[in-house]
Amino acid sequence: MKHILFICSRNRLRSPTAEQVFANWPNVEVASAGLAPDAEELLTGEMVEDADLIFVMEKQHRAKLARRFKPQLKHARVVCLDIPDDYAFMQPELVALLKTKVTPFL
Repeated sequence: MKHILFICSRNRLRSPTAEQVFANWPNVEVASAGLAPDAEELLTGEMVEDADLIFVMEKQHRAKLARRFKPQLKHARVVCLDIPDDYAFMQPELVALLKTKVTPFL
């Protein structure tokens, strides 16, 4: 079982959409979190340690992740999806973009 973590800023639109899209994907366990203090689900070091593969939505997320959780990032691969904060939760265009960009890694 591969542990996948999706990260955005506030965990309200992009990463929860990704979590829902891939929730029933075979052989993966998914979670999502945000880096901002007001995130719906705030990212923790334990979440980072448990992840095999981490998807961040923007380059700034990768930089913040590396700064805050460097000790916990020992074995996880971090992939930047380059998806701007321009979409609503479960917006069809966002779902299609996520499927296109994430599927090759699974």
